[in-house]
Amino acid sequence: MTLAERIGQLNLLAAGEGLATGAGGDSPLAKRLDEGMVGAVFGTKSRASARAMQERAVKGSRLGIGLFFAEDVIHGHRTVFPLPVALACSWNMDLVEETAAFAAAEAAAEGLHQVYSPMIDIARDPRWGRVAESPGEDPVLAGRIAAAMVRGYQGDDPAAPGRVAACLKHFVAYGATQSGRDYDNASLAWEELLGVYLPPFADGVAAGAASVMAAFNAVNKLPMHAHRELIEDWLRRGEGFGGLVVSDYTGVMELTAHGLGPREVAVIRALSAGIDMDMVGEDYLASLPGLAEAGLSAPEAGLEVSAGEVRELIDRACLRVLTFKARMGVLDDPFARLGEGTAPARAAGVALAQRAAAESAVLLRNEGVLPLAETARVALVGPFAEDCANMLGTWAVSGDAREVCSLREAVERVAGRAVPCVTGANVVAEPWLIDRLNVHGTTVALDERPAEEMIAEAVAAAGAAEVAIVALGEAKEHAGESSSVLAPALPAPQRALLAALLETGTPLVVLIFAGRPLALGPEAAQADALIYAWHGGIRGPDGVADLIYGRAAPSGRLAVTLPAHPGQVPLHHSEEPTGRPDPGRFQKFRTGWLDLPDGAAGFPFGFGLGYGKVAYGAPQARGTGPVEVEVTVRNTGKVAQTETVQLYLSDPVARITRPARWLADFRRVTLAPGESATVAFTVTREMVSYWIAPSLEEAERVSDPGEIVLHTGPNSRDTQSVSVTWRG
Repeated sequence: MTLAERIGQLNLLAAGEGLATGAGGDSPLAKRLDEGMVGAVFGTKSRASARAMQERAVKGSRLGIGLFFAEDVIHGHRTVFPLPVALACSWNMDLVEETAAFAAAEAAAEGLHQVYSPMIDIARDPRWGRVAESPGEDPVLAGRIAAAMVRGYQGDDPAAPGRVAACLKHFVAYGATQSGRDYDNASLAWEELLGVYLPPFADGVAAGAASVMAAFNAVNKLPMHAHRELIEDWLRRGEGFGGLVVSDYTGVMELTAHGLGPREVAVIRALSAGIDMDMVGEDYLASLPGLAEAGLSAPEAGLEVSAGEVRELIDRACLRVLTFKARMGVLDDPFARLGEGTAPARAAGVALAQRAAAESAVLLRNEGVLPLAETARVALVGPFAEDCANMLGTWAVSGDAREVCSLREAVERVAGRAVPCVTGANVVAEPWLIDRLNVHGTTVALDERPAEEMIAEAVAAAGAAEVAIVALGEAKEHAGESSSVLAPALPAPQRALLAALLETGTPLVVLIFAGRPLALGPEAAQADALIYAWHGGIRGPDGVADLIYGRAAPSGRLAVTLPAHPGQVPLHHSEEPTGRPDPGRFQKFRTGWLDLPDGAAGFPFGFGLGYGKVAYGAPQARGTGPVEVEVTVRNTGKVAQTETVQLYLSDPVARITRPARWLADFRRVTLAPGESATVAFTVTREMVSYWIAPSLEEAERVSDPGEIVLHTGPNSRDTQSVSVTWRG
């Protein structure tokens, strides 16, 4: 290969105008294809457009090297499943794998080779909009999800029919953003980076992930697109990753804005760090030919690189791109996926989406009102009662809101008759925020009538019903990329609506359709039933209707902590203890907030109710390492229930401050009424050990002999414990 051909393979472009001009025309993409200067394209929307681009690329390449095609397949492709954070709340890895496999089959049928998923950024600050795409706040749960999604996308061979290459993103600590601001940087103890943010990537790599995407943020003062220590040393040498690393959208270009120097310096920093492909910015294409001839002397940036060293870096990256293409079958037959592909049966995907929506929704409160009888006289109230567009959620790039069944339609399907429906109460109150959302083409359901008029209409409908179903939440533009908010809370107009409805005395079933954990306020705590339904995809409302009427049993458990007040965030279950516990010995001094009333509470990580009732026995443990733990659970209710039994650990004495408790393992078990089951866990050294890390290079994983406390229960708060002496 010539130098130009090798550099061309490192160029990853967006389809853009190429969709219209893939078979002709002179768009920038078309010209690059003719010159053989493109290695891959993302964002194609049909097999026909992809084939036109492939024909042009193969013709433009002296060696006939084809493109690979990629897309943002975040929570389904054409069939949109619940948001990733919602699917995480299922705690059901079989379901997660099944949805990924269906998405892969749809994507592969349209000629795609790679999907930019799973997103496995640990997210502990609800102000950050991309919580919606995350697996939640815990590395153990996130790691299980990473592995399940890789299995679903890739199967045994990502080149096989109906399979695609997974891309783990965003590497790394993108969810540790400061103040919840998107793209912001993270400064972390190495112990936290190694113990919380990197493990899901290790699990994804162990499952065989074929590719990884670098994150926009800097970690400990070095942008990830230039972080050789984490990419080349930890990921490749440490974890044995042998696949492809791609930049995020213009990520190489943005190194200059990070303050690392002009374009040529940014290119060398990225390429030497292990960024194999440059997405969209074309910085590799522009700078590498000259750098390969003259090298780079940039003492102000601490760089002295010879021309020979640049060529070696180009060869390394090109080999990785070609190896990826060979693994995906592109070198053998560039058109293998671009013929008459067969998409999976859509009806099967719709049924899977409805089941996934039911399993992802979390029942938070139920004062005996659910499940409803199908004959119950109900009224639907709230801005999302007839909404379709927002149900898809963020990053549903290939979804179609016309395929969504609204909540009104879903309830009427089950009830078998029309129901009164009042859609008033805006999802935002601030005019300036409405204007900002409109920049992005908002789907916010706005009502110009006076608030008093809308509330009066809703109150009248609820007063005439036996039960009011109240559909609240946030628009899909409120969550996702570049959608950070200062106060992740239920909007004030909706809280006012809810307060008025509570005055009617009519039982209220409150549904929250959202993309992030919201502080729901005291009004929601007074509802007779409360379900966190998330943005549930094309059949989200159907899945919730199934739960409301008992056609499906609630089994979801929170993958994130729901705060009582937006000012509590960031918040998560595995916080570290302090030297002055609250209330502790000194009553005057508190670690909590003066202005958060005593007794105010959100909902803890792992929490969720069912229609059954499960009693937990005390945990029993034996051994000194590994330790065998057993807990007996019994369904004392009248209906079957799927229970997620959770195991947490504490280490009272360690070399550094450790979390007060952390998730070690979990098991899902389905119990018939009156049935008991003994759930067994094995506590291994890996679960007990932790990192001591003055630096990444000096990091050491250790475990200490002594007391370990084992906690079992239905969530991170309501547990029983037993202590053991660890000697393993």
